[in-house]
Amino acid sequence: MGGRSHRAGRAARKRRQKRGNAVRSASLSHQSPYVKLMKFLHQRGFTSTPLQPALFTDTSRGLQTLWSIKPGDMIISLPESCLLTTTTVLNSYLGPFIKSWRCRLSPLLVLCVFLVCERHRGEASDWFPYISVLPNTYTCPVYFSDDVVDVLPAAVRRRAEEQKEAVRHMHSSNWDFFRSLQLVLSQPVEDVFTYEAFRWAWCSVNTRSVFMSHPSNHFLSGQDNYALAPFLDLLNHQPSVQVKASFNDQTRCYEIRSVSGTKRYRQAFINYGCHDNQRLLLEYGFVSTDNPHSVVYVETGTP
Repeated sequence: MGGRSHRAGRAARKRRQKRGNAVRSASLSHQSPYVKLMKFLHQRGFTSTPLQPALFTDTSRGLQTLWSIKPGDMIISLPESCLLTTTTVLNSYLGPFIKSWRCRLSPLLVLCVFLVCERHRGEASDWFPYISVLPNTYTCPVYFSDDVVDVLPAAVRRRAEEQKEAVRHMHSSNWDFFRSLQLVLSQPVEDVFTYEAFRWAWCSVNTRSVFMSHPSNHFLSGQDNYALAPFLDLLNHQPSVQVKASFNDQTRCYEIRSVSGTKRYRQAFINYGCHDNQRLLLEYGFVSTDNPHSVVYVETGTP
């Protein structure tokens, strides 16, 4: 009896520990910002999805399945009208300023400018339901302090410094254009287009946009492959997950189909690509545990 009691007690403790280590979640779908986001998307043609916003103990915010998803099932079909692209910007109040500017602007800059302006407009913005659920800050290297950058491995440190310099240069070299927008701003342009505001917009586009090829546009310079996808961009990365994701020219929707399926009430993931942890940190601001694409970078010419 004593031995059996001891074994039963140990098993019970293990079960409790397993439950304690299990990923827990809490739905966010009832919270006002997400209710407004879904209303905003439904007004633009988004119908239904087997996912809901939720908070997870391992990854923080993500999307949770409401029912089991089978291989091949559609998990999100987001209409083109819900996507924020350069077409959105060119058709907005900013369009005349961009089209008449003395030189062509990059798609990335155009999207950053739009996000800064729309965030400045607050609830007056049509895109406020989306902007209000974007992160207030990011964990990309452009947000790292100098003390943090100094302790990074040499190769990562160089890339981080290059990223910080690139964002600062993009901000400082476009002040003439920023000032041309004073007519549509309710505050001095210097108070709206701060480096902090521009950095936030740059990270929002760089970390959250999906790949979507757009036709060349004589108002813009360079390749235009960006699309911000509200709700869809709540999906987190998992290197072992397989999905099929692309813009469907027939349905005019950005679609994601599951390849492996997901059980009910679990977090649904997508795969950002076969990226090692260095690239994940530099591009998205996180690293992945048990990443099958992890590599070790060796510096040449060092003692």
